[in-house]
Amino acid sequence: MLAVIATAQLMVVLDATIVNIALPSAQQDLGFTDGNRQWVVTAYALAFGSLLLLGGRIADLVGRKAVFLAGLAGFALASALGGAATSFGMLVIARALQGLFGALLAPAALSLLSTTFTDPRERAKAFGIYGAVAGSGAAVGLLLGGVLTEYLDWRWCLYVNLAFAAAAMIGGWRLLHPGAPDDRPKLDVPGTVLVSAGLFCIVYGFSNAETHAWGDPLTWGFLVIGVVLVTAFAWWQTRAAHPLLPLRVLLDRDRGASFLAMFISGAGMFGVFLFLTYYMQQILDYTPIKTGLAFIPMVVVMVVISVLTTNVLVPRFGAKPVVPLGMALSAGGMVWLTALDTTSGYALHVLPPLLVFGLGLGLIFAPAMSMATSGVAAHDAGVASAMVNTTQQVGGSIGTALLNTLATSAATHYLVGKRPTPEVQAQAQVQSYETAYWWSALFFAVGFLVTFVLYRKGRPADSHLGEGAVHM
Repeated sequence: MLAVIATAQLMVVLDATIVNIALPSAQQDLGFTDGNRQWVVTAYALAFGSLLLLGGRIADLVGRKAVFLAGLAGFALASALGGAATSFGMLVIARALQGLFGALLAPAALSLLSTTFTDPRERAKAFGIYGAVAGSGAAVGLLLGGVLTEYLDWRWCLYVNLAFAAAAMIGGWRLLHPGAPDDRPKLDVPGTVLVSAGLFCIVYGFSNAETHAWGDPLTWGFLVIGVVLVTAFAWWQTRAAHPLLPLRVLLDRDRGASFLAMFISGAGMFGVFLFLTYYMQQILDYTPIKTGLAFIPMVVVMVVISVLTTNVLVPRFGAKPVVPLGMALSAGGMVWLTALDTTSGYALHVLPPLLVFGLGLGLIFAPAMSMATSGVAAHDAGVASAMVNTTQQVGGSIGTALLNTLATSAATHYLVGKRPTPEVQAQAQVQSYETAYWWSALFFAVGFLVTFVLYRKGRPADSHLGEGAVHM
């Protein structure tokens, strides 16, 4: 059962980076412009990020197994449509549909994990593996995308989802329980409209900032509207008879700390996945496959540490020392990466900070996901799981936009008054990556302070972790 859920989660997570590797080939094949290229990524992020809370509540209403299987089937069909795309518009529509069905699939998968594994030891193992998959999926996507694009065709970066979905559907149909609570909640229609529109505007605003100036009306206009709508949603949740996101889900200290940990790590981790990928391909001249392989040691460390964290460290010490330590190590890894230059090598200069960063993420993701969904009543499990994905997705959108803008500004500033020789251009790129690493380190430093202050002291047994689903 765990393998089924983890396979589905891997498919959703790796899709964010596997398509990035395929974009240049897809652009050449379908003939769309550089300006339109961003929409292949943005269409997925918009649908996924804005519909996650609705998808989580639908899982609570309809039943998690049914929504999980429907999400898998829809994601597979959308992937097939994208792989067969004959035009730019067809590819963008397919990516939006992937995001829509991913918003059904991701919270259903996590809520199934949360409600199925209630025994503390089993739960620790399950969330250790699940957290490792969620954290390392982006790196796996880079490797798989490179292999498929180089040896087959860019379309296989989408077709490969059919194999993942088929395996997960067969296993899910046979092994998963229906998962629908007896006391099903009612759908909060006004809240759904407010938060979906608000998140759409926020994700669109930050996505637009990646290709346009922050002063562009579409950027700040959508961001302002998004903040207003999300604020209105928060106000409505205090008055709605059947709120989409009940305050009882948010107000627990450990759960709130976990949501913030996912948000901050989602923003900060793009400093390594995005800009270190650029560094290895543009400065070290690595192929896409070699770049993906370079991330594998980090993935291995993440998997091992995630399982160790949830099975040994959190049961013994609690989340308070573990997650803040992960934030501190991640910040340290990012600071270490700022020492990279045009003469650096992989083994001596890239690998050590990459391993430290993997160690840090391994200490963050698994316990944060487990704590974020622990102790939630059965009829709130879907929406609590959706919040985990929403915070990570929105954090990633914000982090990508901010880091891209800051990195571009740093490169432009470095080139002022200099002749644009190849050496100077390369140094400007390194300068931009260094800026992104520093800001990512700052994100994780803030995460250290937030999680250190908010998480309760003591082992989970002293609070509510591992007790199964209870009413708050």
